[in-house]
Amino acid sequence: MEENQLTYKQAVTELEEIVKKMQDPECSIDDLSALTKRSKELLELCRARLTATDEELQKILTDLEPA
Repeated sequence: MEENQLTYKQAVTELEEIVKKMQDPECSIDDLSALTKRSKELLELCRARLTATDEELQKILTDLEPA
């Protein structure tokens, strides 16, 4: 699945899975590096989605205010 097609929930679920992998004593340094990079990508996606949603909600609330 392409990153831009991931839902917020899917990104959070993947982040939770990455945390579990990182906590595993068998996680190698090479894996840790790749997992950290992927985590950063997912966090950026989540932040962008949250920011966009917040902006949309603020606009809706502003539109609902009496003139």
